[in-house]
Amino acid sequence: MRSYKIAAIPADGIGPEVIEAGLDVLKALAERDGDLNFEVTTFDWGSDYYKKHGEMMPKDGPDQLKPFDAIYFGAVGAPDVPDHITLWGLRLPICQGFDQYANVRPTKILPGITSPLAGVGPGDLDWVIVRENSEGEYSGVGGRAHRGLPEEVGMEVSVFTRTGVARIMRYAFKLAQSRPRKLLTVVTKSNAQRHGMVMWDEIAAEVARDFPDVTWDKMLVDAMTVRMTLHPQSLDTIVATNLHADILSDLAGALAGSLGVAPTGNIDPERRFPSMFEPIHGSAFDITGKGIANPVATFWTAAQMLEHLGEPDAAKRLMVAVEQVCADGVLTPDVGGGATTKDVTAAVIGAIHGANA
Repeated sequence: MRSYKIAAIPADGIGPEVIEAGLDVLKALAERDGDLNFEVTTFDWGSDYYKKHGEMMPKDGPDQLKPFDAIYFGAVGAPDVPDHITLWGLRLPICQGFDQYANVRPTKILPGITSPLAGVGPGDLDWVIVRENSEGEYSGVGGRAHRGLPEEVGMEVSVFTRTGVARIMRYAFKLAQSRPRKLLTVVTKSNAQRHGMVMWDEIAAEVARDFPDVTWDKMLVDAMTVRMTLHPQSLDTIVATNLHADILSDLAGALAGSLGVAPTGNIDPERRFPSMFEPIHGSAFDITGKGIANPVATFWTAAQMLEHLGEPDAAKRLMVAVEQVCADGVLTPDVGGGATTKDVTAAVIGAIHGANA
């Protein structure tokens, strides 16, 4: 029996709804396989926990998570809790504390889902965005002084280290090397940010010498938004800083049809700590409790988690089932359908157990 310990953190908004759907799908995969098991422990951390305890998770939260093979995360954020508290109180301490320095966000147009880009369909947009996830613009270095006075100042310092940049570049080049097109685009802003981003460019060129079979180019982040929109077929693997990739990956999700289908893996490539897998759509309080949250991103996230755990067959079976259901038109309202979260989940579970999955 191949058994994995999964820490589920549903957290806020639609997080509990989509994580419940994801766990149901993992259970179906285990049943179909017969020799696969997921031992799931659910943690009630998040904004409701904060309102009761004054913190998003216990101080020993990361220590509680260390024994797990992977973390399955829902969403964080609530209208009545400041965003910097929810983010820095739960998600970022896990990402940074476990050195999950590679944030990996695959994007493609799934069958049955329409891109807002004219004439672009499945196969035309198939990207993986690699986001540096440990430093850069989200390093947390800075501060505020003279609060409330006319001379108040707020400083947010971007931190780029040779170690941090080199390891994310190496990860991105290796990923590009493993994909059929062997194509990497390095996103930068070195024309205006002449210290950290110039170093980013220089290290990219250094690392590239170790990957002669990978074709790579460099793109300023503002021009990159134009290229993603007008020439999506020209892109494959993309690497960018913490802030730039955060923004570009939301654009990528929208161009693929909806943020409701976009997954994320926060990866510790050295496997010293558990990696964390989450949909990128956020807590979406406007639809919380309505039963219409799109679970596809959470299912795709589960497929990433299965790949990371060394279960590629289960990951493929899940994605075949998801694509089959989308192609059959079982879609939630965000992608033009009328199905509920439970409808999509039931259809995917049916496809998993079906002959074609």
